[in-house]
Amino acid sequence: MRTTPASAHVAAPASLIDSPQAAWRLLTTLGLVVLGNSSMYVVSVVLPAVQAEFGVGRADASLPYTLMMVCLGLGGLWTGRMADRHGLMPVLCVGAVAVCGGFVWAGLSGSIWIFGLAHGLMGLIGSSATFAPLMADTALWWNKRRGIAVAICASGNYIAGALWPPIVQHGIEAIGWRHTYVLMGLVCGAGMLLLALRMRQRAPMVLMDVAAAAVPASSPLAGGAAAGAAVSSTATAAPAPLVPSAVDRSRPFGLRPVHAQLLLCVAGVACCVAMAMPQVHIVAYCTDLGFGAARGAEMLSLMLACGIVSRLVSGVICDRIGGVRTLLLGSALQGVGLALFLPFDGLVPLYVISAMFGLFQGGIVPAYAIIIREYFAPQEAGARVGAVIMATLIGMALGGWMSGWIFDVTSSYHAAFINGMGWNLLNLSIMGWLYWRVRRQGAVVGRVQPSAG
Repeated sequence: MRTTPASAHVAAPASLIDSPQAAWRLLTTLGLVVLGNSSMYVVSVVLPAVQAEFGVGRADASLPYTLMMVCLGLGGLWTGRMADRHGLMPVLCVGAVAVCGGFVWAGLSGSIWIFGLAHGLMGLIGSSATFAPLMADTALWWNKRRGIAVAICASGNYIAGALWPPIVQHGIEAIGWRHTYVLMGLVCGAGMLLLALRMRQRAPMVLMDVAAAAVPASSPLAGGAAAGAAVSSTATAAPAPLVPSAVDRSRPFGLRPVHAQLLLCVAGVACCVAMAMPQVHIVAYCTDLGFGAARGAEMLSLMLACGIVSRLVSGVICDRIGGVRTLLLGSALQGVGLALFLPFDGLVPLYVISAMFGLFQGGIVPAYAIIIREYFAPQEAGARVGAVIMATLIGMALGGWMSGWIFDVTSSYHAAFINGMGWNLLNLSIMGWLYWRVRRQGAVVGRVQPSAG
């Protein structure tokens, strides 16, 4: 008989779903994401200084970011599984040590390769602990407002992007990038450790959903369980999103789970190759145009601050129209944002377009977590969200390096923006096809009451 991990016995009661305790946990989660994901945006700010100090090309200077994002994605698979099995707190504590050590190691590095390996450590064990596992956990603590809750959690990633770049740029100018990195490691590592202590309790929906999944859909008990869930939620029910009314979680989108997961992963790679072009290279782009790294850091901060707004608004939209439609909308708007970079390269237009790009694309990545929650078995949420988030991060890594390589070949970012638009079209095509399959099956029929499964 398969044994149940001891940590599973401290799962919270179902009454805590959508509760004030869930709200406090969400606030703690937000702080963890802000601290744990700081390195994703700091490395873009130090790119010009690192390139100059180590005497490397733009593509080589982009490799630490690429390595970090690939490792972050791979680490998300492991941290997601470990969080499913043992709970979040031990995973977060290990992540805090890795973030601290990675920043300090990078600050002491003597070559671009050591600098890159340090960022790989931060991604593999550190930042990965505060991305996919926390989004999956948040989705299990909320029912009526699941979309906005996951959006708030994911917005911590962009809060980090809005908060840290100007701070780090000031630190570079005042004490140098090496000392700034060491201080970042101490602050972020200590903060993560303190917040991790508040994440002992397991999500309340895990045990409920495992029990529900044990009842075959064809069993008479399944109908009774569904009816009971509907009755128990009537008193607190709020308008629910347009989601499949009778999802067969063994056949998401009418496909085998492995095939559906693979398509979502390919879509994740494609959308984030496109997303990486402005986010990774806007500082270097502004430097090349003669506006300076400080202006580029401000644009990056503005872009990600607007991404926070986008993620929150997208969460509200997701609660109304579901994850697939929300992702389709975000993908289409992201393509528009990329196209706007082509004809405009003035200082003021770049500020405006950076803000618009942030508003357009911020809701894309959180929508994947909602789609997993809507169409796949809930007890597998950590591992499946981890796999899709891994794909998005591989896309960010590939897009960051590819854009630098295209610049080295063409001495211009014009072709890099066009390349991003092509990858965005691939994402739009995949998600459009999945939505067509849902519509063809007649699954999206209107508003349904939320249930635990």
